[in-house]
Amino acid sequence: MDRRTFLGQLASMTVGGAVVSACGGTNTTEATDGAPTAITTKKIRWRLASSFPRSLDTIFGAAEYMADRVRAMTGGSFDIRVYPGGELVPGLQVLDAVQNETVQIGQSCSYYYTGKNPALAFDTCVPFGMTARQQQAWLGEGGGGELMAKVFSDFGIRSFPSGNTGAQMGGWFKEELGGLDGLNGLKMRIPGLGGDVMSALGASVQVIAGGEIYPALERGAIDATEWVGPYDDEKLGFYKVAKNYYYPGWWEPGPSMSIYIGEKAWASLPVTYQEILKSAIHEAGLEMQRRYDARNPAALKRMLEQGVTLRPFSEDLLAAAWDASNQILEDYAAKDPGYAEIYTHWKASRADQFKFFATAELAYANFAYPRG
Repeated sequence: MDRRTFLGQLASMTVGGAVVSACGGTNTTEATDGAPTAITTKKIRWRLASSFPRSLDTIFGAAEYMADRVRAMTGGSFDIRVYPGGELVPGLQVLDAVQNETVQIGQSCSYYYTGKNPALAFDTCVPFGMTARQQQAWLGEGGGGELMAKVFSDFGIRSFPSGNTGAQMGGWFKEELGGLDGLNGLKMRIPGLGGDVMSALGASVQVIAGGEIYPALERGAIDATEWVGPYDDEKLGFYKVAKNYYYPGWWEPGPSMSIYIGEKAWASLPVTYQEILKSAIHEAGLEMQRRYDARNPAALKRMLEQGVTLRPFSEDLLAAAWDASNQILEDYAAKDPGYAEIYTHWKASRADQFKFFATAELAYANFAYPRG
C-alpha cells in the first residue's frame, strides 16, 4: 500500500462509531486490535448561556458538568465556557441568544418561551402532565422528541433534553391560603401554562428569573413563588421570607431542562465532537436528577426545623386547576393545527403512562410510603 492510499483510508476511519470530520487536525493512536485510529483535535471554543444562577449546583451545575465532560473527552480541544443567567444575556432570553447566534449553546426551560410558540411548553411540561420518567420516555422514545424538533427548527435550533427536577413543590406563600378563594388577587411568580392556570383562577401572575425572585418576595412585589423543590429553594432562601410551603407542584410534575444548540454551530462541529457532546448532555441530565433525589429529603427536613409549615393544596383548588388546565390546552389545540398535533400525541401518551404507573408504582407507593 502506498503512502497516499494509506492516508486516504486513515482519514475515513471512525472513533467509537463516529466518522472523523475532515476539518481540524488528527492524532493517530492504536486501537485494541492494533489498527491505527484517527482522532480529531480541532480547537473549538463555545459560550453557553444558562437561564439559572450560579448558586444552583443542581441545574446550573449540570451545565458545568456537561462542559467538563466534553473538555475531558476531547483532551481540552472542545472547550465550553458556561455563564449563569444575567451574565451574558438575561435568564429568560437564552433561546433568543442561541437563535441570534449570540452564543452557540444554551441551557433553559422551553416553557419560558411560550409567547413565541405555545407548543414549546410540551418540551418542558404542562400542568397535570407527566412525571420525570414519563416525560423522558415521551421525548426520548415515545415520539415526542421528533414532534418538538419540528418546532425548534423554526428557530434554527437543535434541542436536547438534559435533566429533570422530578415532581416539584407547590411553592412558597407568605400567607396561608384559604382554599381556591385565596388565589384572588394573589401576586405569584409562576411561568408557563401553570401561570396561565393560576391567572384563570384569579392570581396576578408574574414571570421572574431565578436570581430575582428572593428580593421580589422580600419587598412584597410578589406574595408567593414557585421554584423547584427543597434543595434549590433552601439555597435561594425563600423560607426566610415566606413560611408556608405548599404541595404538590401540579403544574410541574416532571419538568425537563433543555440544551439548545444553534443549527449552524452544530453543523460546524466534527462528527466526533457531535457524538461526544450528545453523550455529555445525556450524562449531565442523569446527574441532575440524581442530585435532586439525593439532596431534597435532607433539605426539606432542615427547613421544617426552621419553622416552615408544610401544607397541601386544597381539593377545591386542585379540582379547579385540573379543569382550567384542560380547557387551556383544548383552546390552544382548537386554534393551531401544529399545536393540536403535539397535544393529541402527548395526551394519548399520558393516558397510557398514567394507566400503567397507576397499576404498578402508585399501588406500591400508596402501601409502602406511609410505612417507610
